[in-house]
Amino acid sequence: MRVQSSATTPSPIAVTTPREHRALGTGLAALGVASFSLTFPATAWGLQGFGPWSLVAVRSVLAALVAGGCLLVLRARLPQRRHLPGLAVVALGVVLGFPMLTTLALQTSTTAHAAVVVGLLPLTTAVFSAVRTGSRPSRRFWLAAVAGAAAVLAFTIGQSGGALTAADAYLFAALLVCAAGYTEGGRLARVMPGWQVIGWALTLCLPLSVPAAAVALAYEPIHLTAHGVAGVLWVALGSQFLGLVVWYRGMAAIGIPRASQLQLAQPLLTLVWSALLLGEHFTAAAPLTAVAVLVCIAVTQRS
Repeated sequence: MRVQSSATTPSPIAVTTPREHRALGTGLAALGVASFSLTFPATAWGLQGFGPWSLVAVRSVLAALVAGGCLLVLRARLPQRRHLPGLAVVALGVVLGFPMLTTLALQTSTTAHAAVVVGLLPLTTAVFSAVRTGSRPSRRFWLAAVAGAAAVLAFTIGQSGGALTAADAYLFAALLVCAAGYTEGGRLARVMPGWQVIGWALTLCLPLSVPAAAVALAYEPIHLTAHGVAGVLWVALGSQFLGLVVWYRGMAAIGIPRASQLQLAQPLLTLVWSALLLGEHFTAAAPLTAVAVLVCIAVTQRS
């Protein structure tokens, strides 16, 4: 009797190869970057109808309501106690800190300038990741990341006449809190679904965001316009929730350092949106800097 070897029997179960897994993760992270690139133009639109404090509080409440609804409908389990500190860092960095600081900066800064300054976020996130998770990217990776950061810093100083402005101080502070939130979120997304990471972080902020929204709306004048409403809806649902869902999933798939460097493309995308949606004009230094950091992306992704 012949016995057919099981090794030659094709399996009916499709197996995802590491290359396919990496490609999917890269695509999800890139989709997150694309959604983030609209954040500054959408914030500028939102500021046409809302005050800075109202805008941040309302976007957080709206995003939390959608996220909380998803958690209830899908019957997500409560996060484990050991994950609460990480979720708190995500909440303070991504949900509250970064939106508030960048919104304050955009009151006196153009979206083009702010976008290029935030081009330092990939390097900042990679550093946080190396410290927090022990990741050790190659030397070529660090050289490319530092080169991209240097291009951004040179642009910032050149645009401000050799001196940093108050808006730049807000933006640099935003880099630190956002990098911390990205690192913790990417780490948590390896042990729980990415949508639950940002979903629970948003929900945890509701006890703060709801009273803050009530107070801000009472003291800041509101002028509802099409641009204002569209801007708030995008930063709440596109940037604050859906964008972070795919972003954290991508980070979990390809690693925090590699995913973070995809954000070097974000300034260039934001420059395009700023010109198309806001009619902003910028010097040749802005797109040249953005192209320089795109070259650095290619190097970091191959390192």
